[in-house]
Amino acid sequence: MSTRNTGLVLATLTAALLAMACGGSYGGTAGPPPAGNTVAATPSLTFTPGTLPVNVGETVTFAFGSVPHNVFFTQQTGAPADIAGNNTNVSITRTFATAGTYAYT
Repeated sequence: MSTRNTGLVLATLTAALLAMACGGSYGGTAGPPPAGNTVAATPSLTFTPGTLPVNVGETVTFAFGSVPHNVFFTQQTGAPADIAGNNTNVSITRTFATAGTYAYT
């Protein structure tokens, strides 16, 4: 193989490896935004979204990844029970008795 062909092959392989290493269209490890009534616990110990409007009787899923997480709801009428513990790689649901916008940490 000539030097020119070798250089072209190496350049093509390098470009392919860089494209694979850069990940998808969401960039980094953030991942896509969560579905409608799903709150995602992030590796930086925050939530996406940070608050959630719900209707009476609506169920919300809290999705935990590989970083241990819990959920504490801001005290207000209709807030469900906190999600205690160090939850990893699991989804836990809560049903809301009162319509409103709820915050959690």
